[in-house]
Amino acid sequence: MLNTSPLPSPSASPTATAAFGHAEGVSNDEFRAAMSRLAAGVVLVTAQEPPLDPDDPMAPAGEDVGMTATAFVSVSLDPPLALVSLREGSRMDDLLAEQPLWAVSVLAESQRHIAGRFAMKGRISDRLLFEDIPYVRGEVSGAPLVGGALATLELRTEQRVPAGDHTLVVGRVLTARLPSADGGPLLHFRGRYRHLG
Repeated sequence: MLNTSPLPSPSASPTATAAFGHAEGVSNDEFRAAMSRLAAGVVLVTAQEPPLDPDDPMAPAGEDVGMTATAFVSVSLDPPLALVSLREGSRMDDLLAEQPLWAVSVLAESQRHIAGRFAMKGRISDRLLFEDIPYVRGEVSGAPLVGGALATLELRTEQRVPAGDHTLVVGRVLTARLPSADGGPLLHFRGRYRHLG
């Protein structure tokens, strides 16, 4: 619902401003509602935890980690850079702070179940989430690349930028493949997964 109350004046007290919302005059709900009208592609961001003991070649590899994201964008063609926005302190944010190699699978409209699975809060271990999903390992990152995705990319982190309650991770694209030409993209619009058409 649109807030029609007057904006606080620049001389308004801090208490009045806090009651209204952010100092800029927009509430979290208003901002979220406005941004939900922006259709976004849906991707699965994946990475593999580093080995438990990097000095021991026989040490077991770390677990695969996955996260559904809609804030993934191209940044530059030369050099090829892309960016993903991660909630600060999330498992993926913490992992990419130490693991520079990661991957993205651009999900097809038939892969809504994958998007939903990796977007769950309080979910079971990622190892179990990957169990029945067809994937191959990226040749550079070692991260899972989802079978049937419209496109897959492998990236190496170039920069991490704190931005409010998120971290913007800028990665150099190392590989880009088009494994599937079938179907349209999975989209997120007004809080739901959708498809073109």
